[in-house]
Amino acid sequence: MIITNVNLVDSDKALKGSVIIKDGIIKEVTEEAIGLAEGVIDGKGMTLMPAFIDMHAHLREPGYEYKEDLRTGMSAALKGGFVHLCAMANTNPVMDDEQKISKIMQRSEKLNLCDLTQVSAVTKDFEDDNASFVDFEKIRPLTKMFSNDGKNMGDEEAIKKALAKSEELDFILSCHCEPETEMVEKYIEAAKETGGNLHICHISLKSTLDAIAKAKNDGITITCEVTPHHVFDYGLDYKVAPPFAAKEDVEALLDGVKAGLIDVCATDHAPHSFEDKEKGMPGISNIEYAFSAYYGIFNKKGIGLSRLSQMLSNKPAKMLGLNMGKIDPGMEANLVLVDLEEEYEIDPARFLSKGRNTPFAGRKVKGKILMTMKRGEIKYDNR
Repeated sequence: MIITNVNLVDSDKALKGSVIIKDGIIKEVTEEAIGLAEGVIDGKGMTLMPAFIDMHAHLREPGYEYKEDLRTGMSAALKGGFVHLCAMANTNPVMDDEQKISKIMQRSEKLNLCDLTQVSAVTKDFEDDNASFVDFEKIRPLTKMFSNDGKNMGDEEAIKKALAKSEELDFILSCHCEPETEMVEKYIEAAKETGGNLHICHISLKSTLDAIAKAKNDGITITCEVTPHHVFDYGLDYKVAPPFAAKEDVEALLDGVKAGLIDVCATDHAPHSFEDKEKGMPGISNIEYAFSAYYGIFNKKGIGLSRLSQMLSNKPAKMLGLNMGKIDPGMEANLVLVDLEEEYEIDPARFLSKGRNTPFAGRKVKGKILMTMKRGEIKYDNR
């Protein structure tokens, strides 16, 4: 397969040309235009980027399939340009042993939609108890990420033990922190002593970013992510965790993106039924328009597309050890074709996700996904 007549953009290149794909792998990248024939896709001057990786999503299966399931969540993800998802462990039952994780991974492979990193819980059933850690050694061959998602990890000794295990077994310890800055500072203090691979979920506050910037400057291994809704708007009375912040926090986050202090653009895609949202469940269904939300805001702030590609593709790929994230020979042909000029309205009625929960219905965004390819196979096509 050949994709020609495209603007190729990844974390460190922007050029016009063609990509030659063989057996699901990028074989050659050339600045030459290639004549149209069978097996040649005309990109029509659109932008070709590495497909996206979401380091923070909720697929709700098993146990909450009325909110989302693997098929609907992954279909929505492909529509949004994502081919690899890290699914949080807050399912029913909680993903806290190798049997449960193996089962969901097998289900994902059968569907053959997105690739899946099934995140494991850190403690059994998310218990806030030092004695109830999962069996890290048994689970580690199945996943590179452990997280108690919406729950803090307990006392200081528990945090230190989990961080030490992340160092020993080379996994990412992904932490949702509430109250945000206070808990981030607590994790940083523990990491100073133990080391480890600390990743902070969905930061929303300037004070949190300041703490992370200082930790990075002090040589502590720490990464962090931002989510679309926390840069797309501020001060909204719509329940998310962490809450929508103030304008100055959003400005600080965007400055942090520019300065290279924020590592990853995730989604925290959190689909809910209408009834659950009415009951006050926090979260937004956003994976289908996440790229567009990021692109529009970044563009306004003078943050280039290569930086966005780095945060959506290259850095997550490096963190997870995936052979993707750049348009280079030898990389998997995980690619997304985008019309950067097309503006569209966010319309929950058209979502592929079961979750229609968003405060952004009717808002206009720019940058439409036209095609998503995984290992040379077109998984979503809206050309």
